[in-house]
Formats: sequence, structure tokens, C-alpha cells
Amino acid sequence: MDSGGNRAGSEDHADDHADDHGGPPAESLIVDAPPLSSFGITEVRRAVTIALVATVTILRTVWRRIRKGRKAGPWPVVLSQGIVDAFIVLGPTFVKLGQLIASSPGMFPAPLADASLRCLDEVPPVSVEAARRIVEEDLGRPVEALFQGFDPVPLSAASIAQVHACVLVDGREAVLKIQRPQIADRMNHDLRIMYRLARLLDHVKALHLANLPAIVEDLHQVTNEELNFSLEAFRQTQFRNNLAAFGDNKWITAPEVYWDWCGPRVIAMERMRGIPMDDFDALRARGVDGELILRRGVKAWMEAALVHGPFHGDVHAGNLWVLDDGRASYLDFGIMGVLPDVARDALRDVQHTAMIDGDYTRVVRAWQRLGIFSEDIGPVEVVAAQIKMVVDPMLDLTLGEVSLASIMQQQMELAKQFNARTARELVLVTKQLLYFERYAKELAPNYNMSRDVFLIKNVLPDAVAEVCAERGIVLPE
Repeated sequence: MDSGGNRAGSEDHADDHADDHGGPPAESLIVDAPPLSSFGITEVRRAVTIALVATVTILRTVWRRIRKGRKAGPWPVVLSQGIVDAFIVLGPTFVKLGQLIASSPGMFPAPLADASLRCLDEVPPVSVEAARRIVEEDLGRPVEALFQGFDPVPLSAASIAQVHACVLVDGREAVLKIQRPQIADRMNHDLRIMYRLARLLDHVKALHLANLPAIVEDLHQVTNEELNFSLEAFRQTQFRNNLAAFGDNKWITAPEVYWDWCGPRVIAMERMRGIPMDDFDALRARGVDGELILRRGVKAWMEAALVHGPFHGDVHAGNLWVLDDGRASYLDFGIMGVLPDVARDALRDVQHTAMIDGDYTRVVRAWQRLGIFSEDIGPVEVVAAQIKMVVDPMLDLTLGEVSLASIMQQQMELAKQFNARTARELVLVTKQLLYFERYAKELAPNYNMSRDVFLIKNVLPDAVAEVCAERGIVLPE
């Protein structure tokens, strides 16, 4: 299993803790992030190190470009590679920054976004001795006493943790997600340096609208949530349990957490065997019905976001697998989101309009409740008609004919026209939909995600049942 993490309201669900499953007490689910504004001698020393490493690494790349000439590639590509080299050398916080760039290509120059893809899978692991030491410190016993077997070679390594296969004493195959040593202090020192730099850059007029300090503040909160492994394991258990809420997600799963082998920096869980969702050739070779498995996966995700609360916030291919038994599985629950009630209701209204009745006045009112549109935007019916004229025809096209990114671009143009602002709560949701779209374009280019009422079967059950009866739609299992 490839386990590696935005936001979750840990305090919203802290009372509903996992003691019934041998899980953590409520107090361990609270994220108490250290101050971001502190800046002392440790940060000064680290800042000097960062500057030296970045300078040397980038200069080395520049020299290579000068020596090899055009064979080394265009200057933007070469410089981007040098920046990512520096990210990897500087460690987890900067790898996390690279992952953010790689997963948000529209926000950054293409050469840098492409180069940053290396941050998703080129993170050097810590030594097996260090990994074993953390397990033994957290669980209080030697590795040999805890497990029948422990693979010293990690299955994967990411910015915050790495994953080792093991066999539990009762014979079950499992994996251990083990946090890197001293990672919390190091990442928070780096984030304080980033924050100080962001506040300086915020005075630059061209960068002021980007609100760089707010970006670092958000990254600070998200990172400290990821570092709380009790919270992650609890969220994973919540997500897994919620899949069974309607009795119709038997083809979608998530690894079971084995609480007796978990600690503050260790998560033990069921081992899954399969292939990542973006290994398209392997999926075709197996004869997998890509469209069906994707529809099932998106349906379960939408129920999580719009019904249950906690939803998976990082569905890149390493975190969504097709298992050997035909099911799909979500993996790695370090990044999760919980929408505020007003945002959840607004998204339900948007789905109702797009998939059921085309009433865009509902969308306008939903965006007003979220503050995306102002109350004095104009006659609701007029604004709704303008949105419908632009958006509705695009929603009738398949993913092979139009991309979600194109629809979003059109909506951004409309937003400028109406002086609307971006709703921060919806950014994480949009990011996941773009991931799903990437899989769909390869696995099911003739699929129309925007009109598939199967996805909201349990979100708007009465409306879906009525429209299925009227249109003769038969939904899959």
C-alpha cells in the first residue's frame, strides 16, 4: 500500500472518539499547532542553511546548463529542476511545498509544476534503524515481539512518513505508517521562516493579492494536522465506517486501522494489494471497467463530503487504488476536509441544479449564502439566466469534449463579471474533482460526470428516485 495528508474539524468530532474500536481518547485528536510568528536563533540558523543550499543547488544546475547547452533543456525547465533539487535536499517542508505546486499546476508556471512531480515519489527514506526505533518507542516493545515479520525496505516514502510492510502476531498482513524522526520541530521551524518571508513579500504590490501569509498560515495548520497520527487514524476509521451507511458501497473500501499497534507516530492498518488508479495500461490489461469503478469511487467521495462530513482531501493516484479483488480503495488520510454546513448545503443545491432540474436561481442563492455573490448582485433570475447560458451547454459535454478546468475558467470569467470572490471552503473540493477528471479522461472519455445522478443517489435520494423513474434511468450497484 502506498500511504504517504486539508482540513478537518477535529474539534467538531472529538467527542465521538474511537474508544469503541480501541482508538484514541478525544484529547489526542485536538491539533495544538505551535505559534507561527515565533522567530529565534534556531530559525536564523536554519534560514542561513536554506539560503546556502538553495544557492548552491541552483548554481550547480545553471552551470550544467551552460556546460551542456541546449541539450540540457530550455532555461525555465533547467531552473525549475534546480529549484526542485533544492526542495528535496532541504527536506520534508520543502517537499511538501513541491507537492503543493505539483498538485496545483494552474497556479504555477508549467515547468515548475512538472518538475515538482518528483516530490510525489522521490523522497529519500529514513534508515530502517530510525524507523524501528520510533515503532519501539511508541509501542513499548521490540519489533520482533510486536510482529511476526517486519520488512526493512519501505514500500514508499513521503514527506512526513514512510510505509513498511509487516505481519501481525495473529498472522494478518499489515503496513505501518511511521513518522519521520524530529519531523514536527523541523517542519515548524521551516514554516516560521516561510511565514516571515511571506510577510515581507506581501508588501510587493504584484504579490499582495496572492495573500502569501494566509497561504503559509493554512499550510501551517494543515501540516500540524498531518503530524497528528491519532487524528489521521481516527479520520480513516470514520471514513471507512461511513462507507457502509447506505449499504450500497460494497465495491469501495479503505484500510482497517489496527488500533492495538498504533501510537502517536505509528499507524498500523490492513495491507491492500492492487494498482494505482493512474496505471491505465495495467487497468486495461486486467479488463477493468474504468468508468464503473470511477463512478463508484466518486459517489462514495460525494457522500462523504455532502452527507457525512469528513472527506478525503488528496485523491491523487497513489491514494486511490484498484484492488486485486475488483474493489477500489482510498488510502492515506493525512489530508481530509470537512465543509461547513452552509458550504455543504450550497454544493447540494449546485448538484440539484446540474443533475436534476436546471434551476440556476438555486445556484445564485447558494453562492449568495456563501458570500461568493453579494446580496446586491442584481435580479436573481437575470444572473441565473446568464450563468445558465454559459455553463449549462458545457455540462452536457463528455469529459472527452470539455474539461472541468474549462468549466472552471468560464466560471472565473463570470465571477469577474459579477465581482465575486473565491470561497476558500471549495478550493479543496475543486482540487479533488480535477483529480477525478484526470482518471476519467483516460478510463472513460465518453463519461459525463456533471449529469450522472448515480453520484448523488444518497445525497438527494428523493429527487434522484423521481428523476430515474421519469427518465427510465437504471443505476448500477
